[in-house]
Amino acid sequence: MAALMIQGCGSDVGKSVLVAGLCRVFANRGLTVRPFKPQNMSNNAAVTVDGGEIGRAQALQAIACRTPPTVDMNPVLLKPQSDVGAQLVVRGQMAGTWKAAAYQDRKAGLLDVVLESYRCLEAEADLVLVEGAGSPAETNLRAGDIANMGFARAAGVPVVLVGDIDRGHVIAALAGAHAVLEPDDRAMIAGFLINKFRGDPSLFDAGRAEIERRTGWADLGMAPWLAAARRLPAEDAVVLDKAQAGAGRKVRIVVPMLSRIANFDDFDPLRAEPEVEFGFVPPGSPLPGDADLVILPGTKATLADLGFLRAQGWDIDLLAHVRRGGRVLGVCGGYQMLGRSIADPDGVEGPPGRAEGLSLLDVETVLTGDKVLRPARGTLASGEPFEGYEIHVGRTSGAGTARPFLVREDGAGEGATSPDGKIAGAYVHGLFDRAPARAALLRPLGATSDGLDQQARVDAALDEIAAALETHFAIGRLAAIAGLELRP
Repeated sequence: MAALMIQGCGSDVGKSVLVAGLCRVFANRGLTVRPFKPQNMSNNAAVTVDGGEIGRAQALQAIACRTPPTVDMNPVLLKPQSDVGAQLVVRGQMAGTWKAAAYQDRKAGLLDVVLESYRCLEAEADLVLVEGAGSPAETNLRAGDIANMGFARAAGVPVVLVGDIDRGHVIAALAGAHAVLEPDDRAMIAGFLINKFRGDPSLFDAGRAEIERRTGWADLGMAPWLAAARRLPAEDAVVLDKAQAGAGRKVRIVVPMLSRIANFDDFDPLRAEPEVEFGFVPPGSPLPGDADLVILPGTKATLADLGFLRAQGWDIDLLAHVRRGGRVLGVCGGYQMLGRSIADPDGVEGPPGRAEGLSLLDVETVLTGDKVLRPARGTLASGEPFEGYEIHVGRTSGAGTARPFLVREDGAGEGATSPDGKIAGAYVHGLFDRAPARAALLRPLGATSDGLDQQARVDAALDEIAAALETHFAIGRLAAIAGLELRP
């Protein structure tokens, strides 16, 4: 069995996209490939076929491998609930809430779990492609590390380090990582990759040679700016301030950027629609008065983000939008906010408490019971099929549920709708992925959909990225470092 770990000089250098692209490269060559990330931190999660949750990036990488996602692909997931604490998910299941300092002290105890999941993937694959987290050069986090060199050394997996030239100072980033790493960690690195280059690549030939000279690591290639990456679901919220599309188009849809926004890739299909102007509204900005639809998104901390929404004045903007006849959709935590009240008696998502909701739907929510993790299929009330997933804590009830927004495949209603049909909510993520459902949801706004399934867009983007990496990376050398001999 072969394995290769892609680490980076920092967060958002493109590790997730490069791993996804390489997964598709090797899958296209007929290999059984599996993605793996020992530890992830993200509020964008996906539901797996074995009934758990993992980071969105590993679910995307599973798609690139043409295999269903499983909990072993991301055995440790941290979902931030505050600036100093996060929900811990171990092998797909919630395992409590940890303060950041406490987790740093105890994370080494999860190494056995990480290695067990890795061995499971190793046993079923020709190649495992591993993604690191952050940077191994953050040497203050090295003690007890399970995400980067701690894992690489424990599992004996060779490392390739990625630098992001779009940020600038890529020579310093790679040479600096070489300088600060301990010798045994440094010895795990077999080469480097440059990502996000714009322009004539020959202009950086001298720079690549300088990195080789200063580090002794092999130059394994330089990827161009991969425009297709914008068509992939993003995991890191750093992309949200760039996620505006289609100014001046026929219909305007906006999403307030909550402080703990989760699963925001729900809205990628809307960004791609030719008649939709889509945008996230950042804190400090009002909800625009000309919006046709306001969507309240999912959140990792519903009560806290309900308070955040009110602090921004978005509750006032939303009520004005409704008075003007505008439409509102709530997804998961956003659905809970639209009700009359939210209670968290056991402190599941933060300190115990209760708050009045926005009272736009006649429902109430109690955050209690086991976390719901399951696929969701069925139809809209108008009959069009949808396919998505649920990932939430809480049970919602009330008179509004007698007018369900969705009908599950077993005939049960899901969600709620206002009497005039202009306000609705449900727990299901992925509502816009299937073309028929998206077309039906856009129709009352006056927009016509392009009719493309999101899965088709993602697959096409992965193939485009894979083709670019085949051209610009030394695929044969990467395979050899992983311990894999490619057939001619």
